[in-house]
Amino acid sequence: MRIHDRPIEERIEALLSLSREHADTFCSPSAWLARERYLAAHPTRIVVMKCMDGRIHIPHATRTPLGIITPFRNLGGIFHLGWPYLGEMLTDTVYEATRRGHCVLMIITYHFSRGEKTRGCAGFDCDAEAALAHAREIRTQAEQLFGHDHRHVYPLVCGFETDGDALIVHGDADARLDMSELSLADASDLERRVTALCPDMPSDIRRDLLPLLEGNLQHVDSLRGVVRKLDIEHREWVICVGRGFDFLHLPNTALIVGPYSPDLSQPIGTAAAIIDANMKYGRIPDDGFLLLASTPYQEVGVDRARAVMKSHFLTEFATRVIQREHPKLAKRMLRRTAVVHWPSRRLELLSDA
Repeated sequence: MRIHDRPIEERIEALLSLSREHADTFCSPSAWLARERYLAAHPTRIVVMKCMDGRIHIPHATRTPLGIITPFRNLGGIFHLGWPYLGEMLTDTVYEATRRGHCVLMIITYHFSRGEKTRGCAGFDCDAEAALAHAREIRTQAEQLFGHDHRHVYPLVCGFETDGDALIVHGDADARLDMSELSLADASDLERRVTALCPDMPSDIRRDLLPLLEGNLQHVDSLRGVVRKLDIEHREWVICVGRGFDFLHLPNTALIVGPYSPDLSQPIGTAAAIIDANMKYGRIPDDGFLLLASTPYQEVGVDRARAVMKSHFLTEFATRVIQREHPKLAKRMLRRTAVVHWPSRRLELLSDA
């Protein structure tokens, strides 16, 4: 029986088990050494703005060690860099990298399916052009924040084709580099192609982008001829609010609402409406759904205490929104509140109700 069809308590336990496995893998000696070696050779800090869709797993699709890429995930990949908390997090990331003498590569993604439009991004009604236009708006905002010369922060728009896990790197105007159109023999030519596509990209950022593209080229090639189950039906049964959900890369399982927008009630209400429809049309059992709130922390003491307080706030805030907008659905809600020890990626449950 697939996870979506199991009783709600079994589904929750399977999800928590996945988080434990993710933390164990992240903390293993081999994974730690892989990160250290990678960062020594490729010190550019990499930030990815992406949709909450579980298919958009950039480390997996680029064969990059876990912990190298810093993800920002939200419904539809919809962001505005003017949002106070989001802007603070991004600028803090840039400041930290700059103090260490490193640049930042900011990858702004949108996603779509070539095989079937309805497998695209629901946040943009499966309109790939609208999703691309929004990604370009974020790029413009990044230039306003960090400079149009791109010397320190390079905002790069990338598509992600979910049928084949291929990256599409966009340059100016209509120029692009589609990894699905290349073969392994083209790997040696990637630097020339990227230089032609993004002539203003600093050489050190280009050097550290190339391993991602080479890894994606290998990944895409490994999937050619492989029959994949392309799950197009919404079957989400989890609403995640907050941050620290790196372990969640299961297609059509969770709707992730990042704590970035000044108005969290709108995306939470949208997520609840999707869960409600999934139950109504029999895509998931109607015995319950999970609301999971999480906040990462770096250190014990005040930092963890603040994370605990924030997670409890997010749980109560989301609960009130769901009770107000979907009172019948709220009766089927199971809640889990957690914090994540970020250095180990360990999810720590605080309470449930």
